[in-house]
Amino acid sequence: MANKTLFKSIVGKFLPKTDAINEERAPAYSLEPKHALAQYAATGCMNHTFYASAEEQLAKVLELCAQVEPEFIAKAAVFCRERGFMKDMPALLCAVLSVRDRALLAQVFPRVIDNGKMLRNFVQIMRSGAAGRKSLGTAPKRLVREWFEAREAEAIFTTSVGQSPSFADILKMVHPKPTTAERAALYGYLIGKPHEVEALPQVVRDFETFKASALGNGVASVTADVPRVPFQMLTALNLGRGEWVEIARTASWTMTRMNLNTFARHGVFEAEGMAELIAARLRDEKLVRRARVFPYQLMAAFDAVGKGVPELVRDALQDAMEIATENVTEIAGKVYVFPDVSGSMRSPVTGFRQGSTSAVRCIDVAALVAATVLRKNPKTQIIPFESKAIAVRLNARDSVMTNAEKLAKLPAGGTNCSAPLQLLNKLRATGDLVIYVSDNESWINSPIYGRFGGGATQTLAEWERFKERNPQARMVCIDVQPNSTTQAKERKDILNIGGFSDAVFNLVAEFAVGRLSAGHWTSVIEAVTL
Repeated sequence: MANKTLFKSIVGKFLPKTDAINEERAPAYSLEPKHALAQYAATGCMNHTFYASAEEQLAKVLELCAQVEPEFIAKAAVFCRERGFMKDMPALLCAVLSVRDRALLAQVFPRVIDNGKMLRNFVQIMRSGAAGRKSLGTAPKRLVREWFEAREAEAIFTTSVGQSPSFADILKMVHPKPTTAERAALYGYLIGKPHEVEALPQVVRDFETFKASALGNGVASVTADVPRVPFQMLTALNLGRGEWVEIARTASWTMTRMNLNTFARHGVFEAEGMAELIAARLRDEKLVRRARVFPYQLMAAFDAVGKGVPELVRDALQDAMEIATENVTEIAGKVYVFPDVSGSMRSPVTGFRQGSTSAVRCIDVAALVAATVLRKNPKTQIIPFESKAIAVRLNARDSVMTNAEKLAKLPAGGTNCSAPLQLLNKLRATGDLVIYVSDNESWINSPIYGRFGGGATQTLAEWERFKERNPQARMVCIDVQPNSTTQAKERKDILNIGGFSDAVFNLVAEFAVGRLSAGHWTSVIEAVTL
């Protein structure tokens, strides 16, 4: 008879040995430079996180960029902007390209720097010297001038909100040549130079007329038409309820989501039909998709609404969440989702930034992913974990928002990524897909054969035991924070991915049915057409 003790002890001996340590100083596997850059591109917001400062993130991204070819940097910039909806990171990658490959920068610039906020991000990063130069340089200046030339004068004005740098600063740097009297007047207006008032775009003249009315009378005249300009341009004015109602009536979907409490404070919902109008806008399927909203942003809006916001508007946010997450594909077979509810997951998902720290935490994103998968796949089993697996009962028929709130309120502890797999192995459970949503900083019960370099992680060893019963099973590790290590080394049956947009759900579905090529997520970025 075979020696059971011998063969039991040999499990995991032939697994790859750890070759790195994570931020908790525990054994882990390092990601290849391309893969690590992809993780940072999809999750990095260049703010202070639980484990790393903004400066450390920046240094790591620049280090990784130096190790990969410029083409991959360009493709990563396009991917994380167009599919990940990121802002700071794709602008940084474009700044790196301004030094590494100007021809590639020219190819991706219009796709990545696609609005005024992105333009200001790019110029700010360039001026900071982070990419290796403190001036824009000839090629970037030309691209910025082309950015202005490609837009109508009215569009330039309505996207000019923001400072450090302002559009006036940028215009003074690049000196675009106006080709029409309207554009010449607009540039003069923006930089505070003499200009022909009658030549200004109509929206600028309307704004100045409205502003004069507000400043002249102490309050904006209810007879003056509220101009269709960004909300931020109007908030400094002393507006009456009638003007606030008109602002709300014509607001964009995103502006509406972000200012529900503001509307309540100014009596907007007291006006006849306005609550119904705003609720209908929030649940409009086309508008939700066009806004490219993160599900966690809807959760933030849902949690933030005050008592003055009507219940039907609050319900409309839940409807919007169902729309924003309905792209999740049904997955055949038995699915398990392991949301990390440990202490470090209580940190803001986009990091700490003075004056603008997100109220949404990493745990909220993990809970949203779990609740969303459950909503689409009712037989999914959710096993939250911290130092141990936690029992929880969820109703698949409840809304995504309701189940996410339940998960986010679970007690916190240390991080043991192997805990839920240990539970499944103890129960001799079967399954086809395992999904982790974590910051991957496992430290409790981490090494199985001594210290760093001595053996596999406990997570990978438990996965190997699970695979003995379920040879067809696959595992996805979704990282919600910038990271260059993992607890489960990438291989045919293991996918490591980062991010919190619906692109993650699509890639998980592709991986579950074996449609991702070798290299998994890295291959998805390499497939981007420039």
